[in-house]
Amino acid sequence: ANHLWPHQISAHQTNQINQMNQTNTLHWYALRTRSRHEKLVREQLANQGIEPLLPTVKRLSQWKDRKKEIEVPLFSGYCFVRFTSEQKLPVLKTIGVINIVGVGHCPEAIADEEIAAIQTLMASVLPYDPHPYLHEGMQVEVVRGPLQGVHGILLRKEKRHRLVIGVRLIQQAAAVEIDVTDIVPV
Repeated sequence: ANHLWPHQISAHQTNQINQMNQTNTLHWYALRTRSRHEKLVREQLANQGIEPLLPTVKRLSQWKDRKKEIEVPLFSGYCFVRFTSEQKLPVLKTIGVINIVGVGHCPEAIADEEIAAIQTLMASVLPYDPHPYLHEGMQVEVVRGPLQGVHGILLRKEKRHRLVIGVRLIQQAAAVEIDVTDIVPV
C-alpha cells in the first residue's frame, strides 16, 4: 500500500516539478545579431510571441540633400530577449540571430535588475548614449583632456573616479581625478 495522499509528494516528484518550473521560468538573455539586423530580430521575436527588448537612441543622419533623425540600437549587434528554456530553439532559428550570449553553448541569463535599469533609462526623458563598459581595476587610456594618451588603472574614491598612474619598477603610483567620459578601456 504505497498510496500517496494528494498533499504527500515524493522527493522524486518534487524534483520533477522543480525542473519543470525552471524550464518554464522566463529569463532575460542577450542575443548577438548580424550587423544591422537588430530591429528585424526584435520584430520577428515579437511576432512569435517572445518578448524582445531593444534599447535605441536617436541619431541625426546626414544625406547629400537632407538631414534625418534615425533610431539606432544603443548596443550595436545585440538585442535582449526574455524566454523559457523550451523557447531556445525558436529564438536561435530567428533570422539575424548569431547566438545567445553565454559560456560555451550554455546561454547565461542577465540579472533582472540590469534589464530593469535599462528599461527605466529607456522610459526616462534623459538623453543617453552608449559608453564603454568600465569597472574598477580596469586598465584604461585617457582619450581627451590634458592627460590624453596616458594609460592607468580606473579607481573610485568617494563617488569620484580616479586614474591611477603607476611606475611598476619602483612600485609607486599617483592618483588623479578624472571624468569617465574621457577614458576608454585598453
